[in-house]
Amino acid sequence: MTQQVFATSIGLAPATLSNIYTGRTNPTLTIVEAIKKKIPNINTDWLLFGTGDMYVSSATPVEQPVGLPTPSREPLLDFDTPAAPTPSAAIPVMQKPNSVKSTPQEIVKEEIKIIDKPSRKVVEIRVFYDDQTWESFAPAKK
Repeated sequence: MTQQVFATSIGLAPATLSNIYTGRTNPTLTIVEAIKKKIPNINTDWLLFGTGDMYVSSATPVEQPVGLPTPSREPLLDFDTPAAPTPSAAIPVMQKPNSVKSTPQEIVKEEIKIIDKPSRKVVEIRVFYDDQTWESFAPAKK
């Protein structure tokens, strides 16, 4: 199974998984949860630290997702049978119990009052020259 096929099967972007394989980033809890949802009997210690067996042996049988074989030396996913496309509208959006809920942002409207000010008038213009002299000009009064 290629990285791209595996990333797609657990619902991640292939670039995210590639960055983990190359060591640029560490797997997050979200990624571990995605793998654990797809392969419920995988050993989390093996997944995170490389210690222990790959699969957890439990006394109670773990319910397998549809399309996955029981844990053995068989491949985890069957790519020979085409998967039925699922419409995206039929997938319910699940909220995590501890997730932050978005609250509507209050829009504060400010009114700006325009006050009529009397127009400004030029009183004097000064021009400075490089020989340290200057001239003043004043507009003629009407």
